Amino acid sequence: MLKFLDIALIITSVGLILGVILQSKGAGLGGLTGADTGGVFTARRGIERILFWVTISLSVIFFGLVFIIIRNGG
Repeated sequence: MLKFLDIALIITSVGLILGVILQSKGAGLGGLTGADTGGVFTARRGIERILFWVTISLSVIFFGLVFIIIRNGG
């Protein structure tokens, strides 16, 4: 069971990393370095909105898996 949770955590973390990188690519190269991109508050539409919610969902799953692994003594 613990091995399954470890594999699920790795897959979730890779998906989370990809989601964050893809969101940063939409902000331009300045968004990766922390530079001001000018548009702080923008409306999310289409694929950007879906990517936003997928990233939030993956982060919730990630932290849930971490707490389960810690609780099981992993």
